Amino acid sequence: MKKSALLNSELSYLVATLGHTDEITICDAGLPIPDGVSRIDLALTHGVPSFIETVRVMLSESQIEGAIVATEFAEVSPELYQALVAELQCEEEKTGKVLSLTHVSHEEFKQRTESSKAVVRTGECTPYANVIFQAGVVF
Repeated sequence: MKKSALLNSELSYLVATLGHTDEITICDAGLPIPDGVSRIDLALTHGVPSFIETVRVMLSESQIEGAIVATEFAEVSPELYQALVAELQCEEEKTGKVLSLTHVSHEEFKQRTESSKAVVRTGECTPYANVIFQAGVVF
């Protein structure tokens, strides 16, 4: 059995196959997932798993260099947005790498998911609780 935090085999495979600048989306239960993009559906029920739990596990397993969120996330759901920012700051401290945080409109965000290697759907039911992670390198 794996010793690390990530037990889901589809997510483990996704992380293992990420290349530099590949993008993955972690989304709430309502974000439309484009046809042709791999869907990893973790949602069990409302709130399970949560967005921030999923973000934490993904950050523990993968190196990112940037994150993209919708501007509306900070405006409509400021508490969860701040929790995401705190997780990104912790990741910067752990890795010693600066992470970019880019804000785009929700419409632009949805279009951007079309180029994600995969979309990971959580059970989160907080509006705009979505992030695109851009893969970095560990060296």
